[in-house]
Amino acid sequence: MTSHLIYPSTNLNAIEQLEIVGGEGIYVVDSNGKQYIEGLSGLWCTGLGYGNEELVETAARAMKQASFSHLFAGKFHRPAVELAEKLHELMPVNNASVFFGNSGSDGNDTLVKLINYYADATGQPQRRKIIARERSYHGITVAAASLTGLPANQKHFGLPVDALGILRTHAPHYYRGQQGSESEDQFVDRILADLEAQILSEGPETIAAFIAEPITGASGVIVAPESYYPKLTALLKKYGIWFWSDEVITGFGRTGNVFGCTTMGAPEPDLMTTAKQLTSAYFPLSAVAVRGDIHAAMLEQCGQVGIFGHGYTYSGHSTACAVGLKTLEIYQRDGIYQNAAERGVKLQAELAKFADHPMVGEVRGKGLIAAVEVVANKETRAEFAGGDGANRVLKHAQDNGLLLRNTGGSALAFCPPMIITDEQIDDIIDKFGDALDKSFAELTAEGLIDRDHAQEALPA
Repeated sequence: MTSHLIYPSTNLNAIEQLEIVGGEGIYVVDSNGKQYIEGLSGLWCTGLGYGNEELVETAARAMKQASFSHLFAGKFHRPAVELAEKLHELMPVNNASVFFGNSGSDGNDTLVKLINYYADATGQPQRRKIIARERSYHGITVAAASLTGLPANQKHFGLPVDALGILRTHAPHYYRGQQGSESEDQFVDRILADLEAQILSEGPETIAAFIAEPITGASGVIVAPESYYPKLTALLKKYGIWFWSDEVITGFGRTGNVFGCTTMGAPEPDLMTTAKQLTSAYFPLSAVAVRGDIHAAMLEQCGQVGIFGHGYTYSGHSTACAVGLKTLEIYQRDGIYQNAAERGVKLQAELAKFADHPMVGEVRGKGLIAAVEVVANKETRAEFAGGDGANRVLKHAQDNGLLLRNTGGSALAFCPPMIITDEQIDDIIDKFGDALDKSFAELTAEGLIDRDHAQEALPA
């Protein structure tokens, strides 16, 4: 099909395959009237599902009151101020100060700039380097894509990775990163020893921050071993390096706590990025936070220049902030965080039952975010060429009325709306199990699964 629309994160030679025209609760409907469970909350974002009338009415009311209001040059409006105060209370960032943007990508770009701004303000112009991990996703704007550790988001774009001072370290994925017979703790010690050697080689005084998603999203829902974050905390503190928690996906209840860094025992963030579930995706909005002392240094620097020369036309858009306030109110009022924690226990337990399936290499996750990694050979952990295994399951799941996403090339990601019920989780499991079995049968018939190392019969 020919289209004049350039689609985001899409094979531009395979566009317009499924038209979504509506949705309600955890379900969306296509142009043929077929209903699907939205198993990824759109793009990890519709925490309250679809058709929430309170959010729709809040947006309409805000638009009627002030169709547009900005925050430049001393002008302000109540929704932005009140939302910043609410986030100040919620975020585990010491005396947090908040800046609003439009997406997780621009939020991470903002923090790259603020790191540089602070370095100048405090007479440390050399302290600008940022350590990011392999197999990370931090967005697609120029700086955010440079932080990202996925080849598809970097290849052909000529990104200024070196110019921005971005360093790369290991992903904490034991299943793919294990060497020989090393235990999880040995794996953690090895990759963190490499990180410490890198810090010493670069010079600790040149490194400002370490950025991490508490649990990754687009790279395959990587959950670090239990000892990883406590040991990382000690290492960063040893060298005075800030921890930057990218909570664009894991923020606002997704992992069973308000923030993923709490769930994972990660360091207390000095910097934090949020977006997506902040408005349940009903209006574009990001919010980044910095420690109070970082903001204080910015004030002094700004006084010398006369203006803080950063901001977007839609920074703190009045409608977006009003929707954000209402979303956070609903999360707290209706026990959404608790529901995510309780339903998350069930989701993880049900998905774990697929671990012995002849096509499953690993099941991983926390709360209402998870992944099932499919493999062609359970013993060698070999992946299917071109992601064929995961894509096959994806297609059968869609035929069954379940929308998932292939992440990292071989992992089927689950991230349903946080309003989900136990019965709806059972429906997801049934649809996914059928898709997995059908895919296994097809791939075996095509000779793409090594039967010598696969179980001879499907699980009962």
